Parts: sequence; structure tokens; C-alpha cells
Amino acid sequence: MNLKPLGDRVVIEPVEQEERTQSGLYIPETAKEKPQQGKIIAVGPGRRDEDGERIDMDVEVGQTVLYAKYAGTEFKIDGNKLLILKETDILAIVEQ
Repeated sequence: MNLKPLGDRVVIEPVEQEERTQSGLYIPETAKEKPQQGKIIAVGPGRRDEDGERIDMDVEVGQTVLYAKYAGTEFKIDGNKLLILKETDILAIVEQ
């Protein structure tokens, strides 16, 4: 799969929530919260300022990030759930 986001957009593969709680109870699909953490799999070239100069992105492919709960657009490719959103919807980079 080759995706190249435009402008200041990124493609993220959400990290799914655990199937069980710490005490061992299984969480049904309908009770799970929307993920807010994911791994970046594609990054656009960056947005342009008012003078037409390219502003580089602050994130890179492979980084794990936290993003706004209802940000972006979900879609499926090859059975994988992906999310495309603007760089401004990314709240933080998770450093390991």
C-alpha cells in the first residue's frame, strides 16, 4: 500500500484498546472507547505559508502519537483501519 498524504496531513494506524481489563473482564466491541494513540505510517510534505514557502512537518513515519478523540477521517485499506488527519490534530509524540 502506497499512500502519500497532501499538505500537512498524516496517515495513522490506530493502536487498538486491550480486549480485557486489568481484572480479566472482556470488553465488548460496543463498549470500547475510540483509540487516541497510533503509529504514523505516512506523512505529507508539509503546508505552505503565505509566501508559498514549505513548512516542514514536526512528525515522522514510525512515531507513535496521541491525537484528538474525534479528529480526522477513518477509512479501510486492505482490511486495516487507518485515519488521516491534519498535523494540528496531533497532541503529542509518545517517546519510548
